[in-house]
Amino acid sequence: MVSVEEELARRIRRGEEVVLATVIGTGGSPPSRAGAKLLLSRSGLLSGTLGCSELDAAALAEAPRALDGAAPHVSRYAHDLGTVDVYLEPHAERPTLVVAGATPVAASILEGAGTVGFRSVLVETRAERRRGRDWPADEVVESLDTLPATLPEGGALFGVVTDHDSPDVVAVCAALLARGPRFLGVMGSRRHSSPRLEELRALGVPTAQVAAIRSPVGLDLGARTPEEIALSILAGLVAVRRGGRGGWLDPGRAGGGH
Repeated sequence: MVSVEEELARRIRRGEEVVLATVIGTGGSPPSRAGAKLLLSRSGLLSGTLGCSELDAAALAEAPRALDGAAPHVSRYAHDLGTVDVYLEPHAERPTLVVAGATPVAASILEGAGTVGFRSVLVETRAERRRGRDWPADEVVESLDTLPATLPEGGALFGVVTDHDSPDVVAVCAALLARGPRFLGVMGSRRHSSPRLEELRALGVPTAQVAAIRSPVGLDLGARTPEEIALSILAGLVAVRRGGRGGWLDPGRAGGGH
C-alpha cells in the first residue's frame, strides 16, 4: 500500500497542487492522533486520514482556501469527543514545460527549467536523437500517442519546439494547442516556421491559435550559443508566467532569431 508520503512525492513530481494535512495536537478524546496525515486536492481526498470522515471533511472544505493562500497554517477542528489541531501545508501547482526536439538548446532548457519552477517534459519520437545522453527532463515522451495523458491544460501548460525540421512539429503543436497552452513557441525565423504554421491552418486549427505561436522565440539577449539561447527562452517563459514585460524578439522583425 502506498503511503501518504509516497503519494505526496508522486503528485509533486507530476506538478499537481495538493495539501498535506497533519495532526499536530489533540484535546479531549477525538478519534485522531498526533502524526495522522491526509493528502487532499481542491476537490477530493487522495490518501490517508485524520482519523474519521468528519475530520477529513473539515480538512477538505478548507483545502481550496489553503491552496489560494499558499502559506502553511494551523487550523483547529471540533469533534463531539474533542478538538484536533491540524497543520495544513499547501503545495502549489507546478506549470509543465513541454520541450519538443532533442537538441542542444533543449538540453540547456531542460537543465534550467526546474530551477525556475517548471516541471519538464521532453518530446522526441526519434530514438537516435534520444540516445547518447541522459536528458534532464522530469519525463521523456517517446510516442505522441502518450502525450495527451501526461499534460495539464490551460495556464499550467507551456511549450517550446526546438527543432523546426522535426517531422513531429505540426503534430506536437496541434496536440498542445488543443489543450489551450499559456505559451507555445517554435524556434527559428518566420521563414523557417511559416510552412509549419500553414500546415496547422490546413488541419483546421483556428487562425487565432496559430497566430499566437511565437516564432522566433526568446528574449532579445543577443544570444548565440545553445546555453545563451536557452537562457533567453527560459527568461521569456518566466516573464509570461509572472506577467513581466520582458523584451521579446519581434516576430515581425526581419532577420534572425531563435
